[in-house]
Amino acid sequence: MTPRNSALSLILASASPRRRELLQQAGVVFSVVPSNADEDILTGEAPAEYVLRVAAAKAEDVANKHQGHWVLGADTIVVVDDKILGKPKDTADGHRMLRLLSGRVHQVMTAFILLDPNGQEYRRQIIATTVTFKPLSDEQIQAYLATGEPFDKAGAYAVQGIGAVLVEKVEGSYANVVGLPIDEVLEVLRSAELYHKKDIHLT
Repeated sequence: MTPRNSALSLILASASPRRRELLQQAGVVFSVVPSNADEDILTGEAPAEYVLRVAAAKAEDVANKHQGHWVLGADTIVVVDDKILGKPKDTADGHRMLRLLSGRVHQVMTAFILLDPNGQEYRRQIIATTVTFKPLSDEQIQAYLATGEPFDKAGAYAVQGIGAVLVEKVEGSYANVVGLPIDEVLEVLRSAELYHKKDIHLT
């Protein structure tokens, strides 16, 4: 039986290599079209509102230019004290973020949204993972920043990279901290008949 939707019609509206790798590892067939959507935080915007708005904006930006395709948009943020930590602007900003996270518990929140070929919302979801950091010295923070790894990562660290040494515990979806809650995304893609493999549980 021919599936209703061709997986070739799926576009990932993200330049993130982590999201691309997670989908590829799961066997999803898709193309990549980075979004140019604005990611500035609005005054008084709550973390959940922000991450959903940006994920939707990314998907809509690409869908408007590539009509007739399913489009998956996603955004990931780090939240501590109800404050949103995006990607660090420079070394000082990265140091500020890591000092804020040092020895504390924070949440990694990813929102994803799937638009159908008519540009209509098919599904949206937010997944949150709790992460505990080890206490960090200034020397450790400086050494990590010197690797260059933190500068395109929300919260200034990569749990799947060198940044793993900063993390004491991850509670919930590990893949979500990497950048995409893959099990939940696959469930949505399966329901849209864009994915046909059985569960493999990468988290």
